[in-house]
Amino acid sequence: MSKRIAFIGLGVMGYPMAGHLAAAGHQLVVYNRSQEKALRWTEQYQGSAAPSPAAAADGADFIFCCVGNDEDLRAVTIGDEGAFSTIKSGAVFIDNTTTSAIVARELSAVAKDRDFEFLDAPVSGGQAGAENGKLTVMIGGDQSAFEQARPVIECFAANVQLMGPSGYGQLTKMVNQICIAGVVQGLSEGIHFAKRAGLDVEKVIGVISKGAAQSWQMENRYQTMVENKFDFGFAVDWMRKDLAITMQEAQKNGASLPVTQLVDSFYAQVQEQGGKRWDTSSLITLLEKSD
Repeated sequence: MSKRIAFIGLGVMGYPMAGHLAAAGHQLVVYNRSQEKALRWTEQYQGSAAPSPAAAADGADFIFCCVGNDEDLRAVTIGDEGAFSTIKSGAVFIDNTTTSAIVARELSAVAKDRDFEFLDAPVSGGQAGAENGKLTVMIGGDQSAFEQARPVIECFAANVQLMGPSGYGQLTKMVNQICIAGVVQGLSEGIHFAKRAGLDVEKVIGVISKGAAQSWQMENRYQTMVENKFDFGFAVDWMRKDLAITMQEAQKNGASLPVTQLVDSFYAQVQEQGGKRWDTSSLITLLEKSD
């Protein structure tokens, strides 16, 4: 059944995610800080553009959001002309932004006071996953809201899982980023070592990718890493934002993250050498400076 849906934030992830919702036959109203991009989206897909988050959310059954960080999220929800001012009773707000668990719980409480639902629902799978409709979505919130939203979320996702109460989606995304940080550094060192040892990297990856070393990063990034191309997927700036959130949470819960802290310092070095918008596989550039 067609639903009235608002989508706030048409970045590299949100733009195709909203497109999948429109392609599934839902009635879309989109909002983006840059109206030019919102209008471009409406030319490509069926839907209309709104002048503010509040206007987009008015009358919607589901409101999706995919912006930059905690403050961006607060701005489009509880800020001036924020979506929370017009959301109808019983609607579900699904936040696909990667944020702190703190803001997820804060906004969930505001939503309950205003008689609608809030799900923190960060995604994994990168730009390719968004474009192909194959994202993984990890969700925090109430079971009933999750069941309402799941069929709609599945328009752009291959794996949708309720992790627990409000904030648990964001906490799970932190685990995701911890694991990615270590894997990308390991892959960078492995490729660097193989090249220095005179090995054929293609053959090496062909063998080890069929064994215990296999990973999504290996399958999707090794070739571009070898070619010194880093214009794919998730940017270093955003990874550092996510790792900062993760390490702040670790300070509160007592978790020890020595490798994550180390890799974060490596990403800081990538930023310093001009790689702020390079994708996360650019860690290898630090190892090959002298090559």
